[in-house]
Amino acid sequence: MLRFLPGPVKGVFSLILYFFNTVFCFSFIFPLSLIKLIIPIPLIRKWCNIYLDKLATLWISINGWNIKLTKKINWHVTGLDTLDTKNWYLVVSNHQSWVDILVLQKIFNHKIPFLKFFLKKELIWVPILGLAWWGLDYPFMKRYPKSLIKKKPHLKGKDIEITRRACNKFKDKPVSIMNFVEGTRFTAEKHAQQSSPYSNLLRPKSGGIAFVLAAMGEQIENILNVTIVYPEEKNLFGSLYVVK
Repeated sequence: MLRFLPGPVKGVFSLILYFFNTVFCFSFIFPLSLIKLIIPIPLIRKWCNIYLDKLATLWISINGWNIKLTKKINWHVTGLDTLDTKNWYLVVSNHQSWVDILVLQKIFNHKIPFLKFFLKKELIWVPILGLAWWGLDYPFMKRYPKSLIKKKPHLKGKDIEITRRACNKFKDKPVSIMNFVEGTRFTAEKHAQQSSPYSNLLRPKSGGIAFVLAAMGEQIENILNVTIVYPEEKNLFGSLYVVK
């Protein structure tokens, strides 16, 4: 619809849409999360969860519409036929750009449960966002550094146990946990520094997946191995709006 506009204009317009979409959806997500926090009645929390998930899905849908509005993209995706929103998934992917998250959310929207990331427990205290993440049931993890465990051996395994208890809610609620196994975004410099044996990947880090499986091994039923390939630039946002 707006593909005739110059690239920079489309970029600014798209950013404005992302901003207002986020403000609009979070204006409902925040109060619902607050209700969920202060009224610990199972029926009320169940009702809040239903509408919080719907709002998160709406946010992703509008973001997808935003991309479609300003750029024609040929999406080549395989393996979606057997996916189900009623199953539990661990999603692993390569990582090239912050836009990877938008791509994954668009591809899996309405296909699997809303994608979530493990967050450090300290992030729950971030104003507004911390409560929103909690309301959307993002799992918070508590990890003790090796230096502290060495000084206090009784803490060994406590972080996993705390996180496992926090994830008990997912026994009856399907969830998709996202993990970028490289641990950081791919760049040619990082690839050279690591002497990675893989042509287009950094050396994988097993710690994140190991933590997820230790905390949620009983719930995770499926692993989705995703490879994102951009035909031109690794900066998808620039490819979408600035270059063309």
